[in-house]
Amino acid sequence: MNIKSQKDFVSGLLFMAVGGAFAYGATKYSIGTAARMGPGYFPLMLGIILALLGAVVAFKALVVETPDGDKIGKWAWKPLTFIIAANLLFGIMIGGLPSIGLPPMGLIAGIFALTIVASLAGETFKLKEVLVLSVILSIGSYMAFVVLLNLQFPVWPTFIVG
Repeated sequence: MNIKSQKDFVSGLLFMAVGGAFAYGATKYSIGTAARMGPGYFPLMLGIILALLGAVVAFKALVVETPDGDKIGKWAWKPLTFIIAANLLFGIMIGGLPSIGLPPMGLIAGIFALTIVASLAGETFKLKEVLVLSVILSIGSYMAFVVLLNLQFPVWPTFIVG
């Protein structure tokens, strides 16, 4: 069979792989029934739905003709690198790195670091706009996670609050 859209076919395969992995991982938990759901019920159903969606997308890529074959382009290394680095940095900022003596820097500093590094992935970088976005995200995250959900994790660096 001839692949008529490479992008859709690879996307469908990716959806099927991720959905299958979630569904498989959910089987490690108690599934329960629709009336009495266990902790694995929702991830199992979500994984199955995602895998089915991937199968539909991949099938469509084999059937529906596209003008140029929807070729897969080259890898966008700069955005990929900065987005992954931003997420790793956020994790380090929240939890610290005790192995090298780096204390947790807290939610606010973590969000500022995440936003600044992730914004470097784009074509343009405007520090003023990034800082405004960081402030808005910090306030929203503080309100959502600390005030409303009452989650217990460091908000400020430990050298400030003790």
